[in-house]
Amino acid sequence: MVQEISSSYLPGEIEARWYRVWEERGYFSAWPNPERQPYTIMIPLPNVTGALHMGHGLGHTIQDFYTRRARMMGYETLWQPGTDHAGIATQVLVEKELTNEGVDRRSLGREAFVERVWEWKRRYGGRILEQMRRLGDSCDWERERFTMDEGLSLAVRTAFVRWFDDGLIYRGNRIINWCPRCMTAISDIEVDHEDIAGELVTFRYKLAPAPGVAEDESAVESGTGDIAVATTRIETMLGDSGVVVHPDDERYKTMVGKTVVHPFFPERVMPIVADDAVDPEFGTGAVKATPAHDPLDFEIGQRHGLEQINILDGRAHLNDRAGRWRGQDRYEARRSVLEELRGRGLVDAIERPYVHSVGHCSRCGTEIEPWLSEQWFVRMKSLAEPAIEAVRDGRVTLVPERFVKSYISWMENIRDWCISRQLWWGHRIPVWYCDDCGEVFAALEDPVECRKCSSEGIRQDEDVLDTWFSSQLWPFSTLGWPEETEDLDYFYPTTLMATGYDILYLWVARMIAAGLYFMGDVPFREVFLHGIVRDFEGKKMSKSIGNVVDPLDMVERYGADALRFSLGFATVPGNDTNISEERIEGARNFANKLWNASRFVFLSIGDERPGLPELAALDDEDRWILSRLDHTIEEIGRDLDSYNLAEAMRSLYSFVWSEYCDWYIELAKLKLTGPKSEGTKGVLVFVLDNILRLLHPAMPFITEELYSRLHGEDHSIMRAKWPGPPGLRDAGAEQRIDRFMDLVTALRRLRADHGIPPATKMPVLVAPGRYRDELAGMKAALVALAKLESLEVVDAFPSSPDRAQTITGAGMEASVALGDVVDVGAESERLHRRIAAAGEDMELAERKLSNGQFTAKAPAAVVDKERAKLAEARAARDKLQAQLEALTRH
Repeated sequence: MVQEISSSYLPGEIEARWYRVWEERGYFSAWPNPERQPYTIMIPLPNVTGALHMGHGLGHTIQDFYTRRARMMGYETLWQPGTDHAGIATQVLVEKELTNEGVDRRSLGREAFVERVWEWKRRYGGRILEQMRRLGDSCDWERERFTMDEGLSLAVRTAFVRWFDDGLIYRGNRIINWCPRCMTAISDIEVDHEDIAGELVTFRYKLAPAPGVAEDESAVESGTGDIAVATTRIETMLGDSGVVVHPDDERYKTMVGKTVVHPFFPERVMPIVADDAVDPEFGTGAVKATPAHDPLDFEIGQRHGLEQINILDGRAHLNDRAGRWRGQDRYEARRSVLEELRGRGLVDAIERPYVHSVGHCSRCGTEIEPWLSEQWFVRMKSLAEPAIEAVRDGRVTLVPERFVKSYISWMENIRDWCISRQLWWGHRIPVWYCDDCGEVFAALEDPVECRKCSSEGIRQDEDVLDTWFSSQLWPFSTLGWPEETEDLDYFYPTTLMATGYDILYLWVARMIAAGLYFMGDVPFREVFLHGIVRDFEGKKMSKSIGNVVDPLDMVERYGADALRFSLGFATVPGNDTNISEERIEGARNFANKLWNASRFVFLSIGDERPGLPELAALDDEDRWILSRLDHTIEEIGRDLDSYNLAEAMRSLYSFVWSEYCDWYIELAKLKLTGPKSEGTKGVLVFVLDNILRLLHPAMPFITEELYSRLHGEDHSIMRAKWPGPPGLRDAGAEQRIDRFMDLVTALRRLRADHGIPPATKMPVLVAPGRYRDELAGMKAALVALAKLESLEVVDAFPSSPDRAQTITGAGMEASVALGDVVDVGAESERLHRRIAAAGEDMELAERKLSNGQFTAKAPAAVVDKERAKLAEARAARDKLQAQLEALTRH
């Protein structure tokens, strides 16, 4: 019996039911299977504190698309889910909770605070995983992992101890990103750069006299000269230990090698050095060097032996090295140092506002400090070299390829990685200090005594590891490493890493390096780098701007399939993805189109499930749609293999909406009551079945619902095969139907151009030329689809002044007597109005373009837009005038 089917798609009634069925049937599970090739994707870990945002929506759409397709292609497919403990993000969130309760974490103590975080994780840590289910993510949930699970914690300790024992981890003083509010080092990705209106101060350092030089000699030699430098952070001059110029800057050639005297610390004599890192175009071309408070100055200082003078404490207050400014915070010192320099007549210029980029902590919004601090580091040079070769020799493929150059450049110039954080939540660094003999050692298990002197007077390092340390191990720690497991042997190396290009260096590069070091092989074969999600105008989404599109709201309004399809439709490798609610609504309309087309098929076939008949028994339109399906399947497969998701979705959208729904179904309707109805039904079913399977990875819910109606509840589309080209190409049928569609389109355009109402049946003459026999076979379909009263095939049109004509690309001509189908007076009046409007548009554009100031001062894009407006208005006017002439000739 035919199932009832609603007249429109209602995603809310379908999505939750089907997701539950999939989980209950175990469709997401993966196990080592020697009879199948593995296909593995490791999810880029969302933070345990997170809520699903549009960036997750994009990434998960891509990953789930390739996961579902791989299952249909017969692979043993694992999409590994999990969450990251997100050290600083989680700690800040729980600290805020405590503050609202009037509790300071320090009063709780470390153990109690960590237990409070675990309690928070138990209560709220699964929220984002449930949101992922709403999106349709087909992860193997039985394998869900957390980066502080027991197994993953063992992996972290193992990796640390091996690197420590191999001399790759060390403790040292280097410049790091420091958050004075969170009181910890933070990674580059946790720094948000914002443009602020600050100041650029130019001040002078006086030259120190060379020993034994008289006052009357040159200013440079006698020390009566000076050198001007510019800075946006004047307070850091308290930590200056040198002045730097470019070696090719002629202005300072004679000064290199001389010294200057610090105005507030006369005992501090600072050298003027030359270094290629200086930009001679910035400020005066000479810059102050503060090695303890600027990463570039730190490197310059190391090359030239400049003293590292740290003037700040962890709260960004000035310390003892700042002299009488000790105790002031950095902003107060910025004002007072400037006042002191001005009082001494050493300030040459102050530029305000001076807009420049300043880093802020992404967790609390505090302005970060580049700060010289003793931290734990990983020596990256030797780890980077094999990771470079893995990309160069193709063991890892980056998509798009343009990222290879920047990846190699970054890795060749890589800095040592700061892995310590001054937090309580996270993997505590497994290093112990012996207070008796001074031994420093790392251990896999918590020791009870010093490994060197056996003293029990040992204490563990207070810091925790950077979150990215555990994340770099994700591709193999989740599979059981450091144990040798069946999962690890089967699923590693993984197949695909799909992630944003913004973490290519922070995460992808480190995973490659770690995989090669600990596993002896790359962690994945291909890396698909997508962009970030922006609004439809290309602007970054921001709550302050009000352009944020919430994916869960979109799922609620339009369904998960609509969101997924719209994201896939806009995804080009390496490019940012622009999205809008209107685009998602358009995808919902596409889902409705598919639903209604399927509804038509179901109502047409009833309980029958006809197979595809022999091609010889089919008409041109049947062979045409099958040929177009064959072409579409091949095209989509090629695009998906090259990760061009947008092109694949566009091809599929065009085939479904235009070719199958708008053309073939309309042609099929004309035959369903005729002698060839069974063949037509077989083609309708065959093509719909393939459409559903092609669409499933992008739109899993609607395709499962329709597939189960087509084949029965026991047949899940998740167990169906991915379509391959069925070998049904028919170039002749495609050419003939293309000509037919061109003629129908030309007649519809003629109707629209001349204002002929849609309900009015037109008597049409057609001069088909050499396609007379071809047209005869499609005459009835042409009359129906073009809504004609009659169609007469002629060799030439009669001479008549009121006939409107059109011609197709193949040379077929059609003609209609306008006086028979339109109110000539009313249509003439309408055309006059439109011609006048087009003339006004032309006049406005011409007026702007004749204004010399406009063309000289307006941006080129704006001027070009006006020129385009003028051309469009002129073309519209000419077309309307031609229509008016044809109408009034009679």
